[in-house]
Amino acid sequence: MPALLNPVLDLLTLRGTVTEAERITARMRRLRIDGDQLADLDVRPGQQVRVLVTGLTLRTYSVWRYDPSGVVELCVLDHTEGGPGAGWGRTVGTGDQVRLRRPEGTFTLRPEAAHHVFVGDETASVAFGAMLAELPEDARISGCVETGTAADRLPLAHAERLDWVLRGETSLPEAVRRLAPEPGGIAYVAGEARDVQAVRKVLVQEAGWDRRAVLTKPFWTPGKKGME
Repeated sequence: MPALLNPVLDLLTLRGTVTEAERITARMRRLRIDGDQLADLDVRPGQQVRVLVTGLTLRTYSVWRYDPSGVVELCVLDHTEGGPGAGWGRTVGTGDQVRLRRPEGTFTLRPEAAHHVFVGDETASVAFGAMLAELPEDARISGCVETGTAADRLPLAHAERLDWVLRGETSLPEAVRRLAPEPGGIAYVAGEARDVQAVRKVLVQEAGWDRRAVLTKPFWTPGKKGME
């Protein structure tokens, strides 16, 4: 990257250093990024950051954990189709410098909800992890999380309260029908765009949920990159 761009990037991004990199599931790596510029950020559970992965290419990742002392943790999924984000996620390691934007997004935990319903796939489970970690033991929690294999399941707080389904055995909309969550809470629905819309339809049109109580976040769709 041309050095002339650094002053501009310093205005637009925060800098940190990868201090830990480990495989946390079969296809996902946990990255711990430390830096003085990452301290005391306003981070809400479920938010995301845009990371400069190569050149001027940005990729978006949900925040797995945040420590106000200046630590941002991400979980990066290894997409089989490749691309700049997948390449960066496979090769970035301890000691590497990282530039990222400030946390953003409105797909966030609503802590005051009477009932929290989480529905999504691997790409959604990182944001779900941050949300679930903030909920107390007496919170009412349910949901369905789809993965390719059991080895793709992230270690989520309250994981025993979720229905874990394998891709191909049942669909997420059907899993939600089986779960039959009653209206009156907040549903967090994220992942593949078509699944997100189908689950929203089940909740609103079949289960009687208020549209405003169903928060959606399409992270990806086949053949299309950059859903932001």
